[in-house]
Amino acid sequence: MPQTGKRFKKASEGINPEAYYPLPEAVKMVKSRAKAKFDETIEISLNLNIDPRKSEQNLRGTVMLPSGTGKTLRVAVFAKGARAEEAKAAGADIVGAEDLAEKVQGGQIDFDRAIATPDMMGVVGRLGKVLGPRGLMPNPKLGTVTANVAEAVKAAKGGQVEYRTEKAGIIHAGVGKASFTEEAIEANVRAFVGAITRSRPTGIKGSFLKKVSLSSTMGPGVKLDLTTLG
Repeated sequence: MPQTGKRFKKASEGINPEAYYPLPEAVKMVKSRAKAKFDETIEISLNLNIDPRKSEQNLRGTVMLPSGTGKTLRVAVFAKGARAEEAKAAGADIVGAEDLAEKVQGGQIDFDRAIATPDMMGVVGRLGKVLGPRGLMPNPKLGTVTANVAEAVKAAKGGQVEYRTEKAGIIHAGVGKASFTEEAIEANVRAFVGAITRSRPTGIKGSFLKKVSLSSTMGPGVKLDLTTLG
């Protein structure tokens, strides 16, 4: 892949891998280097001072991005009766109950987010082996097991992103698209970092955020000056 290597090398020109850049400057650098033939995702990576092996430090949740994600999510809702009608009215792409569970069990998974009412979890729970590995299993902590399906659908469609701690205490997420304005990307980054900071587990000693970097799908990473994220 020599062409990809040359493109990456050229994009890396002017970036000091040892330097920490103010957020506005970092956004400008990342956005200007997103030259792929598709609208690259702007990605954030946070290295946290946590031990994910400890359940109380294994962070997972959702963040509403003020500028949206730039992605169109297909949302499936497991619900019956009035709740099913509410989900459809709110813009859910797929709504069903046992019939939807049968399709999923058979490998028909054409959605990016799954929401379920509490009374459907007896059915949905049996799909754990199918939905779990894909990160699609409804979860009360993420607001995807709820009686208020309309609100959950609107949140998923309106810019909500999920996050979870990976190995070595790292959290990755998409915080917009290269086509966004610099101001929109900055707002999303601040919202995301703010939400993670507020989720700091008790008992953590020293700095919680060790390193935060920004990149585009095909571009190099730029380390952020943490003092500019507040």
